[in-house]
Amino acid sequence: MLRENEILAGNQEDEKGSFGGLFIGAFILLALILAPANPANASGSYTVTETVETIEYEIVEPGGNASSYAPPSAVLGEYGPFRVVAPYKAEMVGTVDSYTPERFRKMMQRFPGIKRIEMIDCDGSVDEEANLALARMIRRAGISTHVPANGSVRSGAVELFLSGVTNTADPGAEFVVHSWMDEDGMEANDYPPTDPVHAEYLDYYTEMGVPADKARAFYALTNSVPFSDQLRLSRNDLVQYSLLQ
Repeated sequence: MLRENEILAGNQEDEKGSFGGLFIGAFILLALILAPANPANASGSYTVTETVETIEYEIVEPGGNASSYAPPSAVLGEYGPFRVVAPYKAEMVGTVDSYTPERFRKMMQRFPGIKRIEMIDCDGSVDEEANLALARMIRRAGISTHVPANGSVRSGAVELFLSGVTNTADPGAEFVVHSWMDEDGMEANDYPPTDPVHAEYLDYYTEMGVPADKARAFYALTNSVPFSDQLRLSRNDLVQYSLLQ
């Protein structure tokens, strides 16, 4: 049995030991908090996290005509090869097929104020009957046609260009012609000069305001080049055959 003074001494030692233990534990905890989070970098190196901003650029191929096209945000509606870029103006890009006249009709129902068609890149038609029908629809609607400096109209699109109540072109606009070819693979020169098929084109040219003698000369010029070839018209050609009005 311990004496009273021995018990008191023991209690004092226990209190000192407890206090010391608490002090040491607190010190270790503080050291852990202040220690580097990544043991591998404890030698003094540290990790930096960066936020990198990504910037997107539009890349335009050299020689491309991207500037001729309205941005998607500016397009009010698309109808086959036509896209409406303003209540008074449409752009044309693509080929005329048997559905194009009906799509043009729907476009005019929705945008009756259209008075100008910019012919940006028009490669002709796969249905000549539809092409001439569309041309007459454009003329009846009182619409003008225009080809910008880097625009291109080829084959049957040249006939479509003539449909405008006024038809204009900037210097540098491309016009390409060649002989027509029917569904049987027959070209213009395969038919005799008296065949009614020729009158269909000659009548159309004069209907669009080309003088009869110029119409015959222009028709002969286009048919002097096989369907598989191309003849590029100069600015002087456009004036000579009264194709600009």
